[in-house]
Amino acid sequence: MGSVEEAAASTMLRRVGVVGLGLIGGSFAKAYADAGVTVFGADADERSLAAAMAEGCVTDVLDESTVAECDLVVVALYPQDTIDWVRFMAPHIGSDTLVIDCGGVKRPICSACFETAEQAGFVFLGGHPMAGTHKSGFRAARADLFAGQPMVLVAPPVYDPALIVRAQQALIPAGFGSFSVTTPEMHDRLIAYTSQLAHVVSSAFVKSPTAQKHRGFSAGSYKDLTRVAEMNAAMWTELFLDNADNLVIELDCVMAELMRYRDALVAGEGATLRDLLEEGSQAKLRADGRYADAKVAML
Repeated sequence: MGSVEEAAASTMLRRVGVVGLGLIGGSFAKAYADAGVTVFGADADERSLAAAMAEGCVTDVLDESTVAECDLVVVALYPQDTIDWVRFMAPHIGSDTLVIDCGGVKRPICSACFETAEQAGFVFLGGHPMAGTHKSGFRAARADLFAGQPMVLVAPPVYDPALIVRAQQALIPAGFGSFSVTTPEMHDRLIAYTSQLAHVVSSAFVKSPTAQKHRGFSAGSYKDLTRVAEMNAAMWTELFLDNADNLVIELDCVMAELMRYRDALVAGEGATLRDLLEEGSQAKLRADGRYADAKVAML
């Protein structure tokens, strides 16, 4: 038995349900199947479900009858779809089943699903795997997508710490490198900066008319900044609107900073521009936890 299979056995997982077989859900399905766990799957797109079953990573359909057999259910849907699915399936979910979602915002999902789970008598945890690509769909899914990556968990307001241990053990086959536990409010505040702002900036940046003439004049910087401009517009629209208050704060901040650079350029103030660039360099070092090392190197 391989290390992944041994890890799966140690969690005592027998059956896992995966709702939504796109990039995230499909990758969970493949990871658990590779670990020897029986996977039930569900997807509104019958082609995705058929592909997953044809590939062998999904054994059967996840529905009202099979969900009760699952030790773990991973819900990888848009926020409102997650809420709707949990509410619809709640009467059929077993009391011993752990349900974890993968939505990119946590306040609306957790607020609704914590209440539903408490009333129905099962355990729900908010989750957000910090992994992905600009690609989408089951074809882009892969078993090692989460290997070494962080996973954020959001527990109910009152919970037994053993719940987090249980979740970490249940997620072992996915291969996450670290876990963070936070509140819905803190998650959404941070994700507005680390993920959502980056997507908005990338989308706006690539709209410059110059983008259509860049071939032969671009390298790493262009690729890094535009990688996430090619996104699932429907999904990100919902995520942005669900977290609009936090995202607007971050947009206001970055636009104010950009104006400082613009003003320095217009005025030809080299010293000011140099200071702004140095501020950015130092901010990056501090954000990465490398500021102390940088100061030592300059001595």
